Amino acid sequence: MNRLFVAYKPSGIGSNKFLSMLKKKYNNKKAGFAGTLDPFAKGALLVGFGTYTKLFRFLRKTPKRYKATLWLGAKSDTLDIEMIDEVILPKSLHVKEIEEVLSSLKGELVYEPPIFSAKHINGQRAYDLARAGKKVTLKKVKATIYDIKLLHYAHPFVTFEATVSEGTYIRSLGRIIAQRLGIENGSLSMLERLNEGEFFYENEKALDIKKFLNIPQNYYLGDAENVKYGRVLALKDFKVQEDGSYWLDNGDAISVITIQNAQVKYELGRIEC
Repeated sequence: MNRLFVAYKPSGIGSNKFLSMLKKKYNNKKAGFAGTLDPFAKGALLVGFGTYTKLFRFLRKTPKRYKATLWLGAKSDTLDIEMIDEVILPKSLHVKEIEEVLSSLKGELVYEPPIFSAKHINGQRAYDLARAGKKVTLKKVKATIYDIKLLHYAHPFVTFEATVSEGTYIRSLGRIIAQRLGIENGSLSMLERLNEGEFFYENEKALDIKKFLNIPQNYYLGDAENVKYGRVLALKDFKVQEDGSYWLDNGDAISVITIQNAQVKYELGRIEC
């Protein structure tokens, strides 16, 4: 059964374990999710069942929006409450000072991702190496901070909301905020993903895949049976012939094709809707 929906992952459970619970709930063995949430994090998790998992890269799932609470002065290698080993209470701050620091983060940001992350190092996950006590060195990454604003400040806790590009580590963002405030350490005590692009939690309501594709629709003007059975397609039979990726509406199914150098290639064959 193909199904696309947004689930709400609670705090205290890993994304994979939560997915297993959803598979059991809906009696579906083939499933996947679009963006991992850390065990301590909660919020919107885009889930696909069946062949819909193949369509994640073609969906409008960016920018992402998060709500987070930063615990100023709390030291943790994971940059969250999982491994707090020291807390040094810093001096109280002025709200305007915090707002200025948050505003300074807007735009492109180059930073170091957390060592406890899913980044690969020679075929191994960084968090596996870090948990084993091995030295982890990660290359800096880029992110775009589209918007960030202060929601609440109750010393030493700063709650903010950030709209960011896909792949941004909010835990690293919290560390940067603390450092720009002149505080050596800062860790997230709460993290909630509010939405992934156009995907919001709505009680796991099934979504129409055709409404969320991030590529334009094209129209095949030849014999519809050719698309239905995955036959070779000629460029001259398409309404739009410029290079790019497109989706085709086959009524009760869709296909994804790429046009490049006057050649038509199937990215994904027939996917039932």
